[in-house]
Amino acid sequence: MRKLLILAVVGLIAQLVDGALGMAYGLTSSTLLLLVGVAPAAASASVHLAEIGTTLAAGFAHWRFGNVDWRVVARIAVPGAVGAFAGATFLSSISTAAAAPWMAGILFTLGTYLLIRFSRPLRAARVAGPLRARFLSPLGLVAGFVDATGGGGWGPVATPALLVSGRMEPRKVIGSVDTAEFVVAGAASIGFLIGLGSEGFLLPTVAALLIGGLIAAPVAAWLVRIVPAQLLGATIGGVIVLTNARTLFRTAEVAGPVSLVGYGLLAVGWVVALVFAVRALRRTRRARAVAAAAAAGDTRTDTTADGLLAADVPAGAPEVPAGSR
Repeated sequence: MRKLLILAVVGLIAQLVDGALGMAYGLTSSTLLLLVGVAPAAASASVHLAEIGTTLAAGFAHWRFGNVDWRVVARIAVPGAVGAFAGATFLSSISTAAAAPWMAGILFTLGTYLLIRFSRPLRAARVAGPLRARFLSPLGLVAGFVDATGGGGWGPVATPALLVSGRMEPRKVIGSVDTAEFVVAGAASIGFLIGLGSEGFLLPTVAALLIGGLIAAPVAAWLVRIVPAQLLGATIGGVIVLTNARTLFRTAEVAGPVSLVGYGLLAVGWVVALVFAVRALRRTRRARAVAAAAAAGDTRTDTTADGLLAADVPAGAPEVPAGSR
């Protein structure tokens, strides 16, 4: 019972992170499951089975709010399902000893990506326009494969690529990616079922993750309004990097003073990323305050506007990229 409660907390934390960032449910939950000793294939299988429920709820909510581009969903979900099925089959076919460093390497890389992404100002989208299948299909295939073999990665791979393209509104990027993930999670679960059998799914773990995620869903909607995504992303990225570094060091037989130095360097990098994240957040808030003041016809100086807190800025004020002033 104690372990199930811990796993429910894991699902709750993962959903809080995902609700605030629009990504990283799989990354967070898989990392924490590996930390408590769950085998890599079983961890990924259980996470994806739980995601069928969480992504269905998320997709329905995004559809109700008009955040889904069904054309994009259709073109990214099908190749994503193919990639996820192939990734699940691959992960199921290798031993636990071989899978652990593979999965840790993917999670470490994606955690590093989160650190870099959220230590810089979040950019606004460019001019909207149509996305072609020759871009969406390979993206879905790669994102689906990484997601299944790494226990997570669909959001961190697909969402930034669509945002950088500048051809979709950010809300529709997140809504479409989350909706397509339901198909991807289902395909990955089928792949794990074929490769591992029904015993490959830890059903109590799945239930605990799902319950925790469903409890956290409304809390995440509130959390995203008060906790800056910039800081949360950099914090979670550091946790994922340090946690999976342990597996990589152990596989490479790095121990003693060398491992301490390695952990020290990673910790320093994490602190630096957090500092840059705070600076980027402050610059973005200042730029947003100036934009809000200009839109309201305020004649205050930039110095006065710079002193505004985020709470002083209207909730609907647009995000202005730092450095655009």
